[in-house]
Amino acid sequence: MGLKMADLGIPRNTIQVLQKHQFVFQKKYGQNFLIDPKVLDRIIRAADITEEDSVLEIGPGIGTMTQYLAERAGRVTAVEIDRNLIPILEETLADYPNVTVVNQDILKMDVKAFAEGEGRPVKVVANLPYYITTPIIMGLFENHVPLESITVMVQKEVACRMQAGPGTKDYGALSLAVQYYAKPEIVANVPPNCFMPRPDVGSAVIRMTRYEKPPVQAKDEGRMFALIRASFNQRRKTLANSLGNAPELGLSKEKILQALEKMRLPAAVRGEALTLEQFACLSNELSK
Repeated sequence: MGLKMADLGIPRNTIQVLQKHQFVFQKKYGQNFLIDPKVLDRIIRAADITEEDSVLEIGPGIGTMTQYLAERAGRVTAVEIDRNLIPILEETLADYPNVTVVNQDILKMDVKAFAEGEGRPVKVVANLPYYITTPIIMGLFENHVPLESITVMVQKEVACRMQAGPGTKDYGALSLAVQYYAKPEIVANVPPNCFMPRPDVGSAVIRMTRYEKPPVQAKDEGRMFALIRASFNQRRKTLANSLGNAPELGLSKEKILQALEKMRLPAAVRGEALTLEQFACLSNELSK
């Protein structure tokens, strides 16, 4: 594709581009650019990009990963919120006619309409800004955007939460939400020195392969997630107390205890002990 190999992953080339354009990092956008070609290769491999694919990249920065994606994908759409990066991207991606740069806030973009208009499988690949990781990922899932997979760099702690199972300290509403829509798998741990500027936390690459159909049947998806959120709002409380104390659910403690008994769960069970399937059953039982 490109006339030159993707070369921005080399730290001195990144520095050169930033100096040339007198670019200033914006703390409000959580900008940390990847400067490790090995990690970039690992992300591209994990995302399993082919010429058949249309890739949506969120937060391309100066186009480091975008170049790698463009060399392998059919089409790449890179959505960047920072206006100051647009002239840089026009330059670094000049050799890649299959890339479209969009200056927009991904949280305000109609990603569903974009994905439906692509007419081919869409894969999301991104080095996500850590402060809005969860709203971005949940937005993609909850709006039922037709995606094949999401391969993203996130804070290590968040990646662990997405993959966690019942009974562990990392298990919570995020674990259940992600696992309802997709199969998560951490593919790499990435230390802070792979970025510029260096973040204060470790990072991880996680791949979420979207399910055609959710693995459990909840009659009312919204209701199930309201139950899940309420049960983890006060982790130390029993499930019956957490749900009974949530006015938005409008459930009596008696009704909750009856449902638990029907499911053969102890009255003092905590939310963190329930599997996704048990939450779906509980939600269905309480909707009756």
